[in-house]
Amino acid sequence: MTYLAQPLAQTLGFDLASLNRKFDRAYPKEILTWCALNIPEGLVQVSNFNLEDVAIADLLYRQIKPIARIPVLFVDTLYHFSETLDFVEQVQHLYDLDLHVYKTKDCSSRKTFAAKYGGMLWENDWEKFHYLTKVEPLQRGLDDLEAVAWISGRQRTPLRGTFQDCAPTHANLPIFEWDKQGRLKINPLANWSRTESWAYVYENDTIYNPLHDRGYPRIDDEPLTFEVNDPEKESLKHWHDSEKTEAFVHSHF
Repeated sequence: MTYLAQPLAQTLGFDLASLNRKFDRAYPKEILTWCALNIPEGLVQVSNFNLEDVAIADLLYRQIKPIARIPVLFVDTLYHFSETLDFVEQVQHLYDLDLHVYKTKDCSSRKTFAAKYGGMLWENDWEKFHYLTKVEPLQRGLDDLEAVAWISGRQRTPLRGTFQDCAPTHANLPIFEWDKQGRLKINPLANWSRTESWAYVYENDTIYNPLHDRGYPRIDDEPLTFEVNDPEKESLKHWHDSEKTEAFVHSHF
């Protein structure tokens, strides 16, 4: 049974319209501090360990320092770069994260996934691939962790010159929203652009996935991530797939 958090959040007196007015232009640290103080149980960070997710972890554990560790839910799609998995381990140790890793049901490797669903499922049935590797494990993880609220790294402003420039859903992204399962979804970096994320990384000497230095502006599954040497020309196939993937995943939440 899906765990529904909205009634609980309402009993705590959460008024999303009021919260969004209050925090619409707030610095992410203010938003995350409010979350740590007002959601003492059932708060989860969903992390792909991209630039924004690590910035959130850095804000939480080097600046805010909450009394209780906030569980971090990472979906291992089985198709991540090896560098990404090494980076996840590095970030976990650096911030002493309470990390929870979820994978496709009954699959522990690409080999077992390919044997069960086919070796090129992302090309043959794109929606099924992303449901099996991302949507279902994420939903299962949130249920297992009894999440009443979860932190996302989404932003309103996409990278310039990308396919995401055409995505109207990002422009109106609120700080606080209900997901489809009734949980509170928090987007503390909604006000930031990718440029501001990088500025935070440099100013605070925060670690980041080394694949960025090899020309990967955003890093997703290995078969769907392409090297781009010109940041102003990132409207390639990966950006189309990346935007479709995000829209598909978030349409289920």
